Amino acid sequence: MSKTVIVTGASKGIGAATAILFAEKGYNVVINYNNSFKSAELLATSLSSRGLSVFPFKADVSNILECELIVKETIHKFGSVDILVNNAGVSFSGIINELSDYDKEKMFDVNLNGCYNMCKAVTNQMVNQKHGKIVNVTSIWGETGASCEVAYSASKAGVIGLTKALAKELAPSNINVNAVSPGIIDTSMNAHLSNEELDGFLEEVPLGRIGKTEDVAEAIYFLSTEKSDYITGQILGVNGGYLI
Repeated sequence: MSKTVIVTGASKGIGAATAILFAEKGYNVVINYNNSFKSAELLATSLSSRGLSVFPFKADVSNILECELIVKETIHKFGSVDILVNNAGVSFSGIINELSDYDKEKMFDVNLNGCYNMCKAVTNQMVNQKHGKIVNVTSIWGETGASCEVAYSASKAGVIGLTKALAKELAPSNINVNAVSPGIIDTSMNAHLSNEELDGFLEEVPLGRIGKTEDVAEAIYFLSTEKSDYITGQILGVNGGYLI
């Protein structure tokens, strides 16, 4: 029987690349989205037209009830949740004195609380089946901090702490909890960067290029397979060697 993965924020960027990879590997893929209905439907249609098993599902990960619903519906449709990829995230830039309270709260609600909510929603089922993989998507800024990204950096640092703590809590139930920490990746979240800003970042990347969404998806996939069974509580940098 095929394994099932929930990918949050899967309508575009890293989430879409991850959904595509898992679907092509034969998994049942739940494509979670919140506001990006059109992108999610296009992705789901494209994959299902190739005979791949996908299930688009709208849910706001900052709402625990909606997180519980997506897990319940996934189990109803596919029988289990074997893998959870917490990718949903938002970012707003600005110095701390100018960042609105709304934008700050939104980042914590989606980036950190959303991750927490989804982990909580799948825990009972994974503990009962005595196996599971959880992969959280944090950020290099959660490790280093970034100027004009204080709230975003803090929310992603929280994901790192959550990952390490939950890994210890769930290890006795044979559940692995890890995270990937992308560097500068070619996504819409970084589209606001000027060529000069990108060049400045790339001067600190030994591999000398911006990352691709597929680079991150491959790391997520590795942490979701049996090849990573003895890895838990780890933060895997996907950053081209960016000097932390």
